[in-house]
Amino acid sequence: MPIVAQSTETTDWVSRFADEVIEESERRAPGKPVVVASGLSPSGPIHLGNLREVMTPHLVADEIRRRGHQVRHLISWDDYDRYRKVPAGVTGVDETWSEHIGKPLTSVPAPKGSAHPNWAEHFKAAMITSLAEMGVEFDGISQTEQYTSGVYREQILHAMRHRGDIDAILAQYRTKKAPAKKQQQKPVDEAELEAAEGSGAAAEDDGSAGAAGYFPYKPYCGNCEKDFTTVTSYDDDSTELTYACSVCGFSETVRLNEFNRGKLVWKVDWPMRWAYEGVIFEPSGVDHSSPGSSFQVGGQIVGIFGGKQPIGPMYAFVGISGMAKMSSSRGGVPTPADALKIMEPQLLRWLYARRRPNQSFKIAFDQEIQRLYDEWDRLDAKVADGSALPADAAAHSRAVGTAGGELPRTPRPLPYRTLASVADITAGHEDQALRILSDLDPANPPATLDEARPRYDKAEAWINTHVPADQRTIVRAEPDAELLKSLDEQARQSLRLLLDGLADNWSLDGLTHLVYGVPKVQAGFSADATPKELPPEIKTAQRSFFALLYHLLVGRDTGPRLPTLLLAVGQERVRALLGE
Repeated sequence: MPIVAQSTETTDWVSRFADEVIEESERRAPGKPVVVASGLSPSGPIHLGNLREVMTPHLVADEIRRRGHQVRHLISWDDYDRYRKVPAGVTGVDETWSEHIGKPLTSVPAPKGSAHPNWAEHFKAAMITSLAEMGVEFDGISQTEQYTSGVYREQILHAMRHRGDIDAILAQYRTKKAPAKKQQQKPVDEAELEAAEGSGAAAEDDGSAGAAGYFPYKPYCGNCEKDFTTVTSYDDDSTELTYACSVCGFSETVRLNEFNRGKLVWKVDWPMRWAYEGVIFEPSGVDHSSPGSSFQVGGQIVGIFGGKQPIGPMYAFVGISGMAKMSSSRGGVPTPADALKIMEPQLLRWLYARRRPNQSFKIAFDQEIQRLYDEWDRLDAKVADGSALPADAAAHSRAVGTAGGELPRTPRPLPYRTLASVADITAGHEDQALRILSDLDPANPPATLDEARPRYDKAEAWINTHVPADQRTIVRAEPDAELLKSLDEQARQSLRLLLDGLADNWSLDGLTHLVYGVPKVQAGFSADATPKELPPEIKTAQRSFFALLYHLLVGRDTGPRLPTLLLAVGQERVRALLGE
């Protein structure tokens, strides 16, 4: 397959990586499909930080497909990892789940109430559904199936034969510590566990070293199913392996050439898979790029298996507005499914596409989501009129669709902040919502609310789940007689000017012009006067006028944008609440 030159339409990071990956694939495996990979451990909710592990290779793979190449995006489900700890914030999980620590994730019962057969499948299912909604095409590989069916048998035997070479590589990075007790497993490198947890990779130590020496293989106990085991002897010729479990005391001797209840330790397992699958491109989290981390060590170990390290960009952390770094096992962190409840797939894809992998960014679940949507809509308009910069246009293209076609979109994408305000004010009354949306554009009103969906539903979900009750909008049932009575003549005049102009300006644009114009007219200026033509005190007068209207309409200093609020309340009720 010939190498296709970089598209002249794009200069974004995705295109640059696609160039490298295509060239490297032609060098390593000419004529074969390009292989990119991700790894996810379903140890708990797979969060938005883990999603970067998928979106980075997905975007590169999609660009390669757009250029006419065959490409496989592998997602390796690390469901044969050990269950390390009970995550917080998972419904139906209590202290009894700690009894399963040390078992494979696929041997742990699913959280209570789940329809799935085990812990791993429960958390995989939610991620698979979200990836489908986002248009991510991939080949899923269950590591439980790979190991228990004997797919990696030759690789395991090869690793055991070369355990001395592997140990020598790992020894370069080990820190000095007190001598381990006889037949005691090496301490787990907690920093590595946190790195693995943040990137979606499996979390393990680098092997067991006891009196019998170093072994890169860890059996699961034949009695308690846990991995608190130590290999006490191994014979390369017969492949007889003896292990003992420190939890239940069980011990047995097996032939590794026919034994399928165990796995290579993580720092050996990952490079083994690079070689086995022929991976050309796989990113890694920022912690994996430190000396002695899985990616760095794997780059040396992969040669033992006859492979090469993939092109591996480091990716930075993804944050959430108002939250610290995410961790699957700690629980209580937003997942892609949570994000897709309040934002369209295009916006979520865009957040990952527009930033280089080594740039951190935040995903908003607070008021910032409205600003992000405004920014997205402005980009959408620039792309439509041809004024977007090439890199911005490329990120937009990657957000709205894939090589397979565009994602479903909202027919009439009205401003998110407007839809949120409407949903807030109407509190689930769809007929009222449609009335307000019709008033936004009287010349071309929507026939049904479906024209504003799914964006309207996302905005409504955000209002209902992420806006505190004390910030919700409740329109007054009766006029604030005491406040109206206390107003001075200037305030009364401002209300009269507004009420006199309601009928002729009953649209979003008209009311915007009206509410901003009243303080200008009161000060002796034209309602059309621009900020440059006005003294600074006009802004102060506008803020005071807006605060008065909010108090009279909703009993607070602030609220939804006033034009939207006025449309929502309706002319008759506005007149009543403003004292007419």
